Amino acid sequence: MLKLFFVLLLFIIFQLKPAIGLAFDTSDPSVSLLQNRISNNFSKKYCNAIQNGFSKDEAMKSAIVKTENIISFSYNPQKKWIEKSDLANQISSQVVNDCGRSIGLIGNEGINYFKSYFLEIYEKTTPDKNFSR
Repeated sequence: MLKLFFVLLLFIIFQLKPAIGLAFDTSDPSVSLLQNRISNNFSKKYCNAIQNGFSKDEAMKSAIVKTENIISFSYNPQKKWIEKSDLANQISSQVVNDCGRSIGLIGNEGINYFKSYFLEIYEKTTPDKNFSR
């Protein structure tokens, strides 16, 4: 009888105050796919502009504006879930992988440099817009 009472008491306690569970950080695959499309699009535009003789600043501004226009007119509701920092990381990695050697950027140092450069130019080019929203 005492065991039954003890088990019932534990059951009630756990029902009133459930144990804290661990949640794994999983993102929506459609957000990742959209982020991949944006970074691939930006990288193509930036690398093509560099290959066509644009300066780094001209290529950056051009790629930002063209990519921003595509995103602005997109009706994809997932764009509001993209974080600017995550997108900047992905864009930087993509650009360094696609054409980093031609602009002197290699590895993590190149990615970090391009990320800070991208964010700086982005803020100057589109101060009123948010790239992913």
